[in-house]
Amino acid sequence: MPPESPADAKPPSAPRGNRAVALGLIGAVVAGVALALAVMFFGPRRPSPEELAHEARIQVLALCDAVQSYRDEHGDYVPIAPFPVPVPKGGESVPFAHDHEDFHRIGFEPGPTVHFQFEVAVQESPVGEPEVSCLARVDADGDGLNAVYRIRLDANGMTSAVEAEHEGE
Repeated sequence: MPPESPADAKPPSAPRGNRAVALGLIGAVVAGVALALAVMFFGPRRPSPEELAHEARIQVLALCDAVQSYRDEHGDYVPIAPFPVPVPKGGESVPFAHDHEDFHRIGFEPGPTVHFQFEVAVQESPVGEPEVSCLARVDADGDGLNAVYRIRLDANGMTSAVEAEHEGE
């Protein structure tokens, strides 16, 4: 039998093309359902203690930047009580109230949810200068002992390095 010429070749039938598309769609649906079930049963992934430590350093620096920017514009530091209360445990993410007046006033917006409790402590030094500490607290392993990340602002607005107590807790 002589070889077929390209003109004699038959195009693939339409059902095979439709079958491939249908199998692709079924595969996508199955993958989507599997992902939805995984999230439903296992919940969203919680960050590791190392990820929380990295995020805490970034967030406490952002808090101090907001505190200093507010002071540069308005002339004073704003003490802010710890929020949210209590400290989030085990790396859980909790809502951060965007209407929290003091944080909003200084321009600190960490996002809709946070893993940390934030605070701005303002005290007077023995020579009458303000001593400011920006704090982020987290209980990464849920044991009740908090890791504390702190940056201090001096009277000239210079920041200290991030100090970490009980990191990984």
